[in-house]
Amino acid sequence: MKNHPVLLLGLCLLASGNTSCSQRSPDHSVSATASTPALTRQVLYYRNPMGLADTSSVPKKDAMGMDYVPVYADESQIAGQVHIAPDRLQKLSVRTAPATRRALERTLHLSGILQADERRLWAVSPRFEGWIEQLQIATTGAQVHRGDTLATVYAPEVLATRDELQIAEANLAAVAGADAETRERAAALAAGGRTRLRNWGVVDADFTTAASGRTLLAVRAEHDGVIVEKSARTGLRFMPGEPLYQLADLSHVWLVASVFEQDLALVRPGMTAAAIVSAYPGRTFFGRIAFVAPVLQPESRTVQVRIELPNPDGALKPAMYASVDIEAGRTSPTLAVPDGAVIDTGTRRLVLVDRGGGVFAARPVRTGVRGGGYTEILEGLTSDEPVVVDGNFLIDSESNLKAVVAAMPDSRGPKP
Repeated sequence: MKNHPVLLLGLCLLASGNTSCSQRSPDHSVSATASTPALTRQVLYYRNPMGLADTSSVPKKDAMGMDYVPVYADESQIAGQVHIAPDRLQKLSVRTAPATRRALERTLHLSGILQADERRLWAVSPRFEGWIEQLQIATTGAQVHRGDTLATVYAPEVLATRDELQIAEANLAAVAGADAETRERAAALAAGGRTRLRNWGVVDADFTTAASGRTLLAVRAEHDGVIVEKSARTGLRFMPGEPLYQLADLSHVWLVASVFEQDLALVRPGMTAAAIVSAYPGRTFFGRIAFVAPVLQPESRTVQVRIELPNPDGALKPAMYASVDIEAGRTSPTLAVPDGAVIDTGTRRLVLVDRGGGVFAARPVRTGVRGGGYTEILEGLTSDEPVVVDGNFLIDSESNLKAVVAAMPDSRGPKP
């Protein structure tokens, strides 16, 4: 007699009081009561959560206590490509844009410092010895004009020469009817006195009479300007050539800015520059490049350029810091990508090309000029290829981009 399935089930329930039985019907599968095991994703390794080039074969934590991220076999990356799961890609807010041809506005953004125009600096240095009796200009920063008296001094040698000249001129007038030889000697004495005063830079108008009745000598400004240095003091004895004042004409000033070596080909004398200083927000000062230094500063790898700026109201002060923009013109249409798309590894430059489906290819590129927020691509991309322009560093942290780049066949790539 054949076993009846229902009878067997009932006997099992009576015998054990349970819903299972060790004896199973040979005619029925157990798939209705047993669940199918879930598919297990194979973990290849664990990577650093901060994107560092550090992996582990077993789960671990970094120094900050963050768990290493598993990399699964179905996410394995071929050389030069990274894969980001679609759900993660959406959270990263990665933005792409196509490489396009455009004309680039080349603008150099430089910093510099204002200086006095060296051609408009003068020292007030008497050519004779003397003592300062009184200072008419006693403060640094005072504005003076050509011919203004800066100080009155006692100069005994000059005064003696003037007295001798007066005597010689009186004697010359007295011998007007004498013989030729006598007149020549008298004229020579007068001419010698006048020559000595002229060599000292002294004219008749420089002699003045003090309230005490003493004859003194006025030291005058020979140019318009501002007193930027003053060593003169009442009672000071000075020697020939000793500077008593320093004058500067600040109606024009220099802005000395530094241009990086790679941008040197973009600047030349005569180019227009626009400068701003923090003291006057919203105000722009325009000038022109007058000089490009012939030597490079080895410490900073920069070349100094001198920009001449008009300063009629004296707003610009020497030693002020300034930011300056120099328009270097437009390029002809060229293939370019936004600046944010270019990753500089230090040895070369890369872009991430979006291949769709969360796959990004690290592509070496050779770059050219930059301008207007875009970088010229000379080699490595074709027009309309989509590249990542925002979120590169997030992709890097998600995919350990450094390891991917290191595995690329051509580790050098196009030179930047």
